[in-house]
Parts: sequence; structure tokens; C-alpha cells
Amino acid sequence: MRIGIDMGGTKIEGIALAENGTELFRKRIDTPRHDYDGTVRAIAGIVNDLESETKQKGTVGIGIPGTISPQTGLIKNANSTWIIGKDFEHDLESALDRKVRLANDANCLAVSEAVDGAGAGAKIVFAIILGTGCGGGIAIDQNVHTGHHAIAGEWGHTTLGWMTPEEYPGKDCFCGKRGCLETFVSGTGFENEYERQTGTRIRGREIIRLLEEGNDIAEKVMQLYENRLARAIATAANFFDPDVLVFGGGMSNNSRIYQNLPGLVSDWVLGNEFTTPIRPAKHGDSSGVRGAAWLW
Repeated sequence: MRIGIDMGGTKIEGIALAENGTELFRKRIDTPRHDYDGTVRAIAGIVNDLESETKQKGTVGIGIPGTISPQTGLIKNANSTWIIGKDFEHDLESALDRKVRLANDANCLAVSEAVDGAGAGAKIVFAIILGTGCGGGIAIDQNVHTGHHAIAGEWGHTTLGWMTPEEYPGKDCFCGKRGCLETFVSGTGFENEYERQTGTRIRGREIIRLLEEGNDIAEKVMQLYENRLARAIATAANFFDPDVLVFGGGMSNNSRIYQNLPGLVSDWVLGNEFTTPIRPAKHGDSSGVRGAAWLW
């Protein structure tokens, strides 16, 4: 049996999978925010509950909103800031009395979709999370490609390509830089553009509702979003040319982007040829937790 844990900023979800990928049991709880010891205990508690329910012992993989520094072994780049600088892997192994495997949550999405999802059968799968932030993960031959500094796939913290004068130099990003893709093509970036156009800030789902009602400003905002996302994808295609692109996160639920993006990317990619499949995650919101289980 394989156990996967998806540790998010607001919820922790666990899943138990049979060897063939069949779901055996699932549990979700609220994250003990800003409580490191409580987070360790919560994850250990979910694992114990999954094993009690299934009456089996499993391997444990954990997806986290950050990564382990290869230099220090401590957590870095996590938006769940209370785990930064902690020896999370060691503390979880002590709590569970076994080895665990940790990976960035976007990498878990990539592995899940490469194993039995929208990228099954492809050699290189690039998974993109278009949510509150903008993450990316790479799976090669169904395995996580972490990179020398454990930042491979951090596409959201490169700059938007071919900026217009109105876009330059971009908004400040939490990483300390300006003009990161995250500030343009995340759900937050989508909301930022609507606020810039109207002076009013509303949630992304409300903008989508206005779009569906034929609102002209919402349409303009969506067209800007699609154009920026196309430029961002072209940058990735020019650099490592993945076999499949898989989208997750809230913005991935807009069906029109799958129709419009291929033609838009062709305008920016070298050679003006772009036929790479762009697909929503087959396993949807469950893909991250499934990918954590597949780390073993």
C-alpha cells in the first residue's frame, strides 16, 4: 500500500492507494497553521488513521508547499512559512518511525499525471499550478526531476517574456523580485488585472461569472491573461520543450484556455510551431495527494 499526504496552507489531505492505484481510503483535516509541532502530529495522525482503516502498513510520500534544501536539509521556499528552516523530513520520520519521501507539491502533481493521468505515456511532463500562486513541476519517465538546487520547474519565478511598456517592470513578488510570472498568470494575477482595469477587487470566480455573462471588461482581462500565459508557455517550450503540459489549480478549470492557448503560444514560440498537448489534470484536486503516494 502507498500513502500520500498533501500538506497545504489550509488543509492536509491523506490518501491510501493499493498497488494498482485504486483508492482505499481518504481523509482531510484543517492545517494547524503556524504550529510546526502540531503540523507534524497532524500528518502522523492521518497516516495512523489510514493504516487503521485499511489494516495495512504503507510507504509514505508527502507533498509540501516548498522544498528541501540540498545544502542544509532544511525546508526552504515554502509559503507555509512555519515549516521554513525546519528539519521536516527528520521530524516526520521520527514521528512515523519509518522513512518518508518529501517533494514539492507541483512535482507531486507532475508525477501523478505522468503515472496515470493526463500525461500518462509521455517522457517529459510539465505540470503547472495556476492557483493563488503559480508553481511548476517536472516529471521525467514518471519520476520527479528535482534539480541540483531543488528548484527545477519553478517557472513561476522567471520573468514574463516580451513585456509591454504597460507591464514593465511588473509587480513585486513575495520572492523579493519584480515581474515574476506568478504576479501575472496566477489566480491572484488575474484578480490584480481586473482591479487595475476597474479599480475594484473581486474574486476570480466572480470575474469568470461576469465573463460568462458577456461583460466587456471581464473579456478584456481574460484576453490579457491568456496572452500572458501563452508567452509564459512559449518560454518553457523554447527552453526544454516538454511532451505534455498539464494544468492544475483554480484557473485550470476555465475550458476556453485549452481552446485558445495553442494558437496564441504559436505566435511566441521559436519557429511559430506549437502542437504540444495542453490538458487539465485528470485527477483534478486529488492529483497532488496521489502524486505524493507515487513518490515510492
